[in-house]
Amino acid sequence: MTTRPHALPVTIADWLAAYRDGAQAHALIPALAAQLDAGDPAWILRCDAAHLQAQLDRLAALQRQGHVLPLAGVPFAVKDNIDVAGLPTTAACPDFERRPDRHASVVQRLLDAGAILMGKTNLDQFATGLVGTRSPHGAVPCTLDPTRISGGSSSGSASVVARGLVPFALGTDTAGSGRVPAGFNHLVGLKPTPGRVGMNGVLPACRTLDVVSVFALTVADAAQVMAIIEGDDGGPVFHAAVPRPAWLGRQGQPLRVGVPAELSALDAALGYPQAWGAALARLATLSPTAAGDSPAWAGEGVTIVPVDMAPFDAVAALLYDGPWVAERHSVVRTLMDQQPEALDPTVRQVIERARDFDATAAFEARYQLAALARRTEAVWQDMDVLLVPTAPTHPTLAEVAAEPVRRNSALGRYTNFVNLLGLAALAVPAGETPSGLPFGVTWVAPGGSDAALAMLGACWQLAAPPGRQPAGAGLPAPAPDALRPLQLPASAPTMALAVVGAHLQGMPLHGQLVERGARLLARTRTAPRYRLHALPGTVPPKPGLARVADDETGHAIEVEVHEIALDQIGSFLALIPPPLGLGTIELADGRQVKGFICEPAALRGAPDVSRFGGWRGYMAAAGGSQAPAPLHTAPPPAAGLTPQALDLPSTHAELPALFEAYEAALMANDIAALTGFFWDDERVTRYGIADRQWGATALAAWRAGVPSPDFSRRLQHLRLLGLGADVAVIQVEFLRSDSVLRGFQTQVWARLAGQGWKIAAAHVSMIEWTPFPD
Repeated sequence: MTTRPHALPVTIADWLAAYRDGAQAHALIPALAAQLDAGDPAWILRCDAAHLQAQLDRLAALQRQGHVLPLAGVPFAVKDNIDVAGLPTTAACPDFERRPDRHASVVQRLLDAGAILMGKTNLDQFATGLVGTRSPHGAVPCTLDPTRISGGSSSGSASVVARGLVPFALGTDTAGSGRVPAGFNHLVGLKPTPGRVGMNGVLPACRTLDVVSVFALTVADAAQVMAIIEGDDGGPVFHAAVPRPAWLGRQGQPLRVGVPAELSALDAALGYPQAWGAALARLATLSPTAAGDSPAWAGEGVTIVPVDMAPFDAVAALLYDGPWVAERHSVVRTLMDQQPEALDPTVRQVIERARDFDATAAFEARYQLAALARRTEAVWQDMDVLLVPTAPTHPTLAEVAAEPVRRNSALGRYTNFVNLLGLAALAVPAGETPSGLPFGVTWVAPGGSDAALAMLGACWQLAAPPGRQPAGAGLPAPAPDALRPLQLPASAPTMALAVVGAHLQGMPLHGQLVERGARLLARTRTAPRYRLHALPGTVPPKPGLARVADDETGHAIEVEVHEIALDQIGSFLALIPPPLGLGTIELADGRQVKGFICEPAALRGAPDVSRFGGWRGYMAAAGGSQAPAPLHTAPPPAAGLTPQALDLPSTHAELPALFEAYEAALMANDIAALTGFFWDDERVTRYGIADRQWGATALAAWRAGVPSPDFSRRLQHLRLLGLGADVAVIQVEFLRSDSVLRGFQTQVWARLAGQGWKIAAAHVSMIEWTPFPD
């Protein structure tokens, strides 16, 4: 089988970095295709040169049109039960072949994001199995030990990612098919909440349980792909995905990690108990802020909660010992009736059990599932997340050939219950057994917790001991920066909420936000149209924010903008006492967000503390003792201030060279250099031709998805206005080789202590303009 292609990128982050450094998709993609082995059992179909060229031509057209393509030129593969227009879908059964005339919705979304499909991968026939051996195209072996199985049914998708042939691949998961192969090949397997990803164009195994899953080398890469493919596509929905906040846990308390209380199923001969013990030891090293955010349990550590898995085991048994097997039969009934020999013998044996169940049995099983789900809900009251071994053992190909059903059944011990209960799961590498076999664990959380699991999974990967971050079949360990997700699967529908007083970070009531999964978006200020008053007699001390009339003097007041789930607003509002409430306030950049306001009557006689810039400044000045004398009236006009000199020679001497360096970095798409030119703060702003970004985080995420420009720029009429020694405005006009419009670029530069000149705000526009001589 093909191993990692020589000198080609590995992760999504690597591929995007290569393109930023000047590599071209029309060169890398054919080079990758040339190294794919026609005899590799992981592939059922590899895209030919014409198909790849058509994709590359479409990518180039999208780039010329200015589309934002977060996966521009990144190769991927899909399991052969997922439709690709014009290519056969066989589900590893040649006699079942169909040729769809449209892409599955997940494939369409990836192609629209600029990704390049390399081919379709092998699977346990009709996605029935966890072993990866039930296919006429041959068994797919484990990439780290070819005597053992790869896991299934998404065997081929896992194999091509583990060997570095593509940075990600799509699988499907009904009983663990997106998790078991991840555990056996040192991969991340992201299995979303059922109902989260549209399933149009995906051949069902069990239509009411199936999900599309993602294989990748890092949680960050898997999360980026999931953020692109998720969402309704108009098809049937059998599970209502209930979004949850982006963090698990409770304010000021340890993260409660449930683990199986009884683990006799772990294969002692393979060293699985020791590998599991090492995984539990890693829990103590989890750093929740490592992935770039602050959850409720930050600083509180982890508590391990032993869990009785009996109700989960009873749910798992329903999948193959109950009438859900009839769903598999509904897909292949005609083929089984007319050509039973077309099916793999073991697959046919499994699906034929559907004839043992009738409609009464189906309803009885639904009632049993509902009762068991209630029992598991009680277990969830004692834990925030469940951690299990991804599989209890790792059989050889020979062992599976000798006992195909029994060996397969054992592998679903910790996976089969998940989709039946509507849960989310994330399989991650967890080192090796004493004998050197790959070992993986799976995080499981309530449905809708996909974003929270991605953040937790990123923390897990970042907590790996130095040099012991396994990645596929001996691939280079990803750099720490590549493990921090910039994109996440959507969590709960949210809104921006500005807080001004006791709910600021570090203030007494901030925990009310954290308990509701809120996260900080930005520290900024209001528009200069407000005054801040210290409300007497409030405990803890609170301010009142009031907008002034147009003819009154206002101030820009410090606020924090937090993202909070819409379904948490009601309980938060119930905690707000009069005279405070929530209304609309205007921020310094002109945006309007919801935030704290105050009844006008409560402001009569309340000291005006606006001169401190915000509540934090006022409380710091108060120092916990006698507060400074507040101003009850607006400060006097600034008539006595000394005017600052404009256009100082030092400013004109320094900035033109910096701007020329910026322009060179822009045209070279040098991400590191461009990032260095901008203010590293959540208050930095950029207004582009067709987009806008607020804050350094959003700017970095946007820039990472911008391809290298395929045009040139000619600058004209550079104008520089120095506003004192530390602030300047630069404006330049430009002509682009691909447009008849004239461009205008304006930047505000500020000299920052210890950092030098940085861009604090930027604006770019292109408009029709009457030509004039240079």
